[in-house]
Amino acid sequence: MRIHHLNCGSLCPRGGRFFGGEGGPLSTAPMCCHCLLIEGEDGLTLVDSGLGLEDVADPKRLGFLFNALTRPKLSLEETAARRIGALGFRARDVRHIVPTHLDLDHAGGFGDFPEAKIHVFAPELRAALNPTNPRERMRYRPALLAGVSNWAPVETQGERWFGFTGVRALPGSRDDVLLIPLPGHTSGHCGVAVNAGEGWLLHCGDAYFHACEVAPEGGATPIGLRAYGALMSVEGDKRRANRDRLRALARDHAGEVKLLCSHDPAELAAFRS
Repeated sequence: MRIHHLNCGSLCPRGGRFFGGEGGPLSTAPMCCHCLLIEGEDGLTLVDSGLGLEDVADPKRLGFLFNALTRPKLSLEETAARRIGALGFRARDVRHIVPTHLDLDHAGGFGDFPEAKIHVFAPELRAALNPTNPRERMRYRPALLAGVSNWAPVETQGERWFGFTGVRALPGSRDDVLLIPLPGHTSGHCGVAVNAGEGWLLHCGDAYFHACEVAPEGGATPIGLRAYGALMSVEGDKRRANRDRLRALARDHAGEVKLLCSHDPAELAAFRS
């Protein structure tokens, strides 16, 4: 198995050092959309899809609030379709997409891979297709999800994974990819665990936003990111509890599991190097 770490959407919110960047509150605080491309025994699997080709062509799909707050770069070259093409593959080579959740900056590229099955945790799909409150209606964009016909929802199972509940994301596949329910940011939010041979990678999605949040030795998480994480959570208590569990996982299984999240550019740079 070979794993590629891709930035499939640069976000440029203001906030400076309060959001993990430099300078004052009007300075840019760079963020990424960290996706994984897995070259496995059963073809290509994409973990999250970042922003898509149609998002770049028509930013209104993303909504005024997202554009105003995150100030996406909107680069065709950063879309998953173009990133994968640069590696020598075609869109049809992507057989599976495993999203951590269905926020627009994680699901924007679904339409660029029409032949891929989307293996999403069933509670997350139900929430996305039937939003019940303003926060869900803001984050789940019908323009991104309505055209998807190849859903492959994954129901809860009881497999244990380092003290967490694991769910086989790709039933029948020879590739070891699990959904790890981590609710809080959204009601069906999951991590995606990948057996890379020499150890496990756990893509934690938006269960945390800055490496300091789960670092065993601790550290100062920028106050703006702490506030943003709380603001975007549907169940803050669950998100905080899962963040603490992830910190314990990083501490107790440092040689077996490596953690990463979606939007920390320093983490992405470290994995690329």
